[in-house]
Amino acid sequence: MKIAIVTDSTADIPQGIASQHNIEVIPAIIVMEGKSFEDGKGLSRQEFYEKMPTLEKLPTTATPSSGTFHKIYEKLFLNGTQSILSLHVASQLSGIYNTAKMAAQTFGERVHVIDSKSISMGLGFQVIAAAEATAEKLSAEKIIQRVKDIQRNVRVIAMLDTLENIRRSGRVSWATARIGSLLRIKLFVEVKDGAVLNLGQSRTRRKGVEHLKQLIQELGTVERLAILHSNAEADARQMLAELNLDLPKVPHVVNITPVIGTHVGANGLGVAAVLK
Repeated sequence: MKIAIVTDSTADIPQGIASQHNIEVIPAIIVMEGKSFEDGKGLSRQEFYEKMPTLEKLPTTATPSSGTFHKIYEKLFLNGTQSILSLHVASQLSGIYNTAKMAAQTFGERVHVIDSKSISMGLGFQVIAAAEATAEKLSAEKIIQRVKDIQRNVRVIAMLDTLENIRRSGRVSWATARIGSLLRIKLFVEVKDGAVLNLGQSRTRRKGVEHLKQLIQELGTVERLAILHSNAEADARQMLAELNLDLPKVPHVVNITPVIGTHVGANGLGVAAVLK
């Protein structure tokens, strides 16, 4: 059975890996200064982060239309696909999952829509695992089980350089109450089961990076790793080198999508890890 894998651009999967595994990536939408951009088209990630501090209003994000999902699903079936696994950003954080579910209704049981309960490479690692499983000719049921196994063992932790973006976005209820001097702290968050949890704070970036490294080293045995950043590549690569982890697979360094970046701000650092 030919099985296709679909995801959205919040998965942050490097383009080379998406192409290698024939992963269909549907771009989310960024609205900046009244103009709409498909994620990854017409606006580079670096350009976005460099421009963001100069904007009077934060960019907003939008879900691709159900028609966009429907066209992709239909195209895949016309090209010989018999079953589709469509994996998406946590439904608690975005409407993308629900939109995909709506589009999938036309195709009945041929499309399985999965809530990753995660974001960025926390979702991306689930998608990659699904794509690798299709190459092994596993059934859709077994691929879904492998995804669920990854989902239980994935961790996404980040240090935000500013609280301003997450507060203004209104996506995280507890963050909207943080005002005044707290905006200058370095905040640690974790995305777990679709919720954004507060893991504490640090007063300086230097201490924050050290604490983030400690959190990573305390995770346990890591099988897959991505260092995430929002236009802070030098810091991300330095942190990876200092961690000096013995990993079975080459780690990724990912500049996160503006769809996430507009909510967390520039100069953030984080990690997505799949634990043994």
